[in-house]
Amino acid sequence: MRMNEPYFHRRPWHLARHMVSGVFALLPLAVGTLGLGMAIYHWVEGLAWSDSFLNAAMLLGGMGPVDPLHTTAGKWLAGLYALFAGVVFLVLAGVMLAPVMHHVLQRFHMDSAAGDKDGR
Repeated sequence: MRMNEPYFHRRPWHLARHMVSGVFALLPLAVGTLGLGMAIYHWVEGLAWSDSFLNAAMLLGGMGPVDPLHTTAGKWLAGLYALFAGVVFLVLAGVMLAPVMHHVLQRFHMDSAAGDKDGR
């Protein structure tokens, strides 16, 4: 291994470590959001816990609800939960992709710095 190699080539576990730490940092947010959705579907709409989990997980994953809603309060709360779950989905995806994009941008920076011989 040469000394002038970029840092991320000398340590291949660096990217994976950052991705795993991001997942564990936001795991409470994902579990809490899933629990909130399950509670809404179970207590407001009267669905079983398994059906509540399915509906909340589908919304959190960006798909949509499975069971039809019957009460007006349930429709309002499910709509608000869907908006919140959409934002949480984007945050989770951003945190997962941030280390990869950082790695790619470091690669471009290293390539441009290596090609710039006169110091400009």
